[in-house]
Amino acid sequence: METDFKDSEPDQNGLGRRLPGGAWNYYAGTIPSFCQSNKVWGTDIDDVYAPVNYTDTHWIAMWISIPKKHIVVWDSICSSISPEELDVVMEPLLYMVPYLLVECASSDEQRAQYSLEPFTYERLTNIPQARVGDCGVYALKYIECHALGMPFSKKDFAKPNGKSMRDKMAVDIFKELPDAHEFENNDNDANLGAYEG
Repeated sequence: METDFKDSEPDQNGLGRRLPGGAWNYYAGTIPSFCQSNKVWGTDIDDVYAPVNYTDTHWIAMWISIPKKHIVVWDSICSSISPEELDVVMEPLLYMVPYLLVECASSDEQRAQYSLEPFTYERLTNIPQARVGDCGVYALKYIECHALGMPFSKKDFAKPNGKSMRDKMAVDIFKELPDAHEFENNDNDANLGAYEG
């Protein structure tokens, strides 16, 4: 994802670079096809949450605050990604998110609200830590708790609770989308890696 963006040359206005496949669709809320929000980043949505896969071995969670031009990273196993490695993962996102807001804006007036100035980021370290193998569940629970304004309770996030959190999450997803198996993936497989690091 980041290679295409980094390797493409901008025009004289700083635009015209290659974004990852499906980037505009995420920006406009048209995918995933089975639960479109049709809400536009920066217009209808100020906060974007994303679980991000790191080298197919670890999941981290991100909160992208568009008004603050800042990204918060929650990593359930802080020792799995060094600060230097996280800098490498984050660098393209810090540039691509503001670029996406400018490039995809529907009007000059809307475009003028944003700049190509990179976002900042921080990795929070005062969060409950998971056992190896529970990082995906923890990433989703961090997102869920933060979006609902709930604290990351050390009691609820206790390492032995990983399996019960996973089971409850599976049941919640099954209840929420009982007919999900009937939906065909119309989102183009190439777009599925848009948030992979």
